[in-house]
Formats: sequence, structure tokens, C-alpha cells
Amino acid sequence: MRTSSSWLYSIVWWIFLALSDSGTNQPVFGQEPPPGRSEAETRAGPVETTTSEPPRAEKATPLWRYGGFIDLDYSLDFNFPANHLFRNRSTTPRVNELDVNMGGIYLKKEVTEQSRLGMDLLVHGGQDAKDFAFENNQPKVAHSDWYRQFGRANVSYLAPVGNGLTVQAGLFNSFIGYDSLYAKDNFSYTRPWGGDYTPYLMFGVNATYPFNDHWAGSVFIINEYFHLTNTNSVPSYGGQLAYKSSHAWTVKETIYYGPDQSNTSMQFWRFFSDSIVEWKRHPITIAFEYQIGTEELATPSTPRVLWTAAQLPIHWIIHGPWSATVRPEFYWDPNGRLTGARQFITAMTTTLEYKFPYLWTHTIARLEYRYDDSRGPGGGFYKGGQMAAGVIGLTPAQHLLIFALIWTFDSP
Repeated sequence: MRTSSSWLYSIVWWIFLALSDSGTNQPVFGQEPPPGRSEAETRAGPVETTTSEPPRAEKATPLWRYGGFIDLDYSLDFNFPANHLFRNRSTTPRVNELDVNMGGIYLKKEVTEQSRLGMDLLVHGGQDAKDFAFENNQPKVAHSDWYRQFGRANVSYLAPVGNGLTVQAGLFNSFIGYDSLYAKDNFSYTRPWGGDYTPYLMFGVNATYPFNDHWAGSVFIINEYFHLTNTNSVPSYGGQLAYKSSHAWTVKETIYYGPDQSNTSMQFWRFFSDSIVEWKRHPITIAFEYQIGTEELATPSTPRVLWTAAQLPIHWIIHGPWSATVRPEFYWDPNGRLTGARQFITAMTTTLEYKFPYLWTHTIARLEYRYDDSRGPGGGFYKGGQMAAGVIGLTPAQHLLIFALIWTFDSP
């Protein structure tokens, strides 16, 4: 994916070939590991562990899965910007027009103790697939317009070690973040600010091990914070510790540490923390996510920068196919390092959803109201027509009314 040589890519390719050549009829050893993230899970969805008793219906569960999805929306922006842009956003980036924000197809093979080799391939396209993998004002990898069409492309192997060690290589779901790149997997249609400025996907190698029924740990080596950004050829590192109670609680802490500038001295490495607490008891799900990142810039006379964000989504299944979500959030970027503008953003999103299942399909209709407020020297949202040639005016606040329709097809 990079034009420059990097030992990380050699390792990923070597593991890819090794796993592809591995036999699948190896003896059962220990407990079944986490089944891996699926299309129906968010980026950092709960890590499931199993009991000591093997699943009784495993033989009846198909190993291969396939499907597709498409989502479109009309976002009515009451500022009516002439350029039709939701400023500083990589997902749902356009307003006051009907858009296909995402469409995709996937093929996946699960790993089990009887069939230890897995794979996951997803290709996608649409407005949300254009800028999700890049960092503001940073160089891109060669051929990035082609690579961004991949939502996942990886192989995995369940090693017969203890409770089961799962190794995965390629392009996989990010360990950072509560929300998925795909609106169909989230409670709300639009993603939070903290979602768009953390990686939705990672490229590299990861390993996950369930210590017991409640604790699991993961480590990863990846090419960069945003996988299609190309500031250097030195890998980044991270890990996650996850706890899931036997009842309602899930807690996760994920750490990222690596170089995201052309100067790769450790003095300038980025440190980022993502903390998630989720409580789920039918019909309510409440989650809290807090993010904080910092790095010292290699630019002369530039101080250490910091950014932080938080969200509190509350999801309620009202009755049958009806559900509602409220999500307050904030994003503070005082140096403009991630968003490209010095600003403090607050937002409130409310979503009403109706889900209609039919055979292997689901049709999801969402009505969403979103209010964003951005204050600071570089803050604001586009409004009205051009003030001068190519210049659109800014206003601190933005009201959006969003009509969205999502259709999914998943094999049984």
C-alpha cells in the first residue's frame, strides 16, 4: 500500500500466505475463542468469550457468510450552504441532496476449533468511502483511490493455544471507537465527531486472547493511525484490555502509540487513549466513551498539542421494530490538529428508527435531528451562498433533519 519499503507490510504479507496455506483439520484444543467481529458489530463491540462447554449447535452453524447493504439519505441543512458540504466531516459529508452514502458486499468465513482458518472480504463505495481513511493535510498512500474501496480484507487463524489465540492479518476493523463506519451497525445514522477523527479500519497484524469468560486482551501492529495516510514507513503499536461481566457491563481500554509525522523520533510519537463503558439491559443500552490524544509536533516552535472527545449514547427499544436514541457529545481540538480548525464542538443527535425484517433482509428507516455548535477561531459551519469567488460563509451553529433508508441482506 505504500510506495516506500516497510517491514510491516512484509510481515503482513508473510502471515497472509502462511495462514492461507494452513490446514483446517487440526485437533480441537481448549475452549472456542471469540468468533471475530462481524458486519453486525461496531468497531469496538463487546468481545465475547465462551464457557467451558462447547456449543451444541456448532455443526449446524454455517461457516461461510455473505451479504450486502446499501444506505441512502437526504440531509436537510437549514443553513442551506451553496457547496452542499457538512464542514469537517468524512462521513455523511453532503447535505441538501439525495446521496448513496454507502453500499457494499461481503464474504466471510468464521474461525472455529474444527475449521481454524478464517477470512473476511468487504468492498464498498459511496460518499462515506471517500475520505474516511485519511488525516487532514497529510500525504496519502499511492493508489489510495483504489484502496479506499476495501472495507475489510484479512485472513485469520485460531491457534490451539490455551483458550484459543486468534491471529489476524490484513485490513480489519479498528480496535478504537464505539461506532462503525457503516451506519447500519450504529444506533444513530450520523457518526459522532470522535468517530470521524479516529480510525474506522486498521492495516497490519493483531492477536486476541480470551483469558477467561470475562477478560480478553488484544495487541496490534499497524501501519499508521489512518491506514491510507502516508507520513512515514515506521509501524505503530497498540493494545486493548476488555472486560465483560456475566450480566450487563462491558468495559474497554485501548491504547495507541506510534509516529504520525515525517519525523519518526519517539519524542514526536502520538499517544491516544480510548475508554468505553457500556451497560446493556433490555430494552436500554447506555454507553460512555472518552478519548484523549496528544503529540509533540516536529514543526519548529510548535508546542505539544492535545485533543479530547466524549459521547453518551442512550438507546431505547420502544416496542417491536421501534427504537430511539439520544446522543450528546463534544469534541475539543484547541490546536486544530485533527479537525484542521481550532474549535470546541458540542452536538446533540436524536434518532427514531423503524426496522422491518423480511426473510434474509432488513429494511431500516431512520428520522434523525442533529444540532452542532462549533466555537473557536477556526470553527463554524457553511451557510448560504458565496461571499466571494469560491468562499462560503460560516456560522457557529447547524441544524440538520435527516431522512435515511438502509437495506441489508445477510445469509442465514
